[in-house]
Amino acid sequence: MAADDLTIVLADDQDLVRAGFRVILESEPGFRVVGEAPDGAAAVEAVVALRPDVVCLDVQMPGVDGLEAARRIGALPDPPAVLVLTTFDDDDALFQALEAGASGFLLKNASPERLIDAVRTIAAGDALLAPDVTRRVISRATAGHGPDCPGADGGGGGTAAPETGAAAIAAAGLTEREAEVLRLLARGYSNAEIARELFVGEATVKTHVSNVLQKTGVRDRIQAVVWAFERGVASAS
Repeated sequence: MAADDLTIVLADDQDLVRAGFRVILESEPGFRVVGEAPDGAAAVEAVVALRPDVVCLDVQMPGVDGLEAARRIGALPDPPAVLVLTTFDDDDALFQALEAGASGFLLKNASPERLIDAVRTIAAGDALLAPDVTRRVISRATAGHGPDCPGADGGGGGTAAPETGAAAIAAAGLTEREAEVLRLLARGYSNAEIARELFVGEATVKTHVSNVLQKTGVRDRIQAVVWAFERGVASAS
């Protein structure tokens, strides 16, 4: 195994499903499945022992399910990226997965190319935010029923209504370029797409995204998108 291989753990209670995913993923140069697990508890143990870059979790497994496994994995030091896989296009499962800290959510009937792309995307530090999923996250969050949004008070605590638009950008201390990156995140752009749009390197984009998360007080890209839409920043100039 090459030192720079992208390493993956698969967790699903069906042996044939795991075998199929292994064949698909290992057909991609540089991808290596280093472990398998039939349930969530075993998945957590495999992650601790093998320290993969990505773990693919089925939602419905006996004992510890994929959502609880995602929570436990997310609490580990330097956790891997988590891709949640499910048979059902279920909003509740989607939002629970995001709340559990998953970086991506994919239906099992997705094409092999889509699975490979999803694993590569989240391994690179991007959240898998397809436009339709983004709209559902925003709709649920802005209705007050979505994932918790740390920093929703603008990072200053209290219960006052958050500032909106340009005032919210200023209150968070975002630079003009960071605000621009945030708006592109809200449109579902990956780091690579943002880099092409702004004519900068991906490393620069990663730095801007990290600054956005820190300044807005949110935990991940998905929460940053919610923050932007709640405050009218997604389209503010």
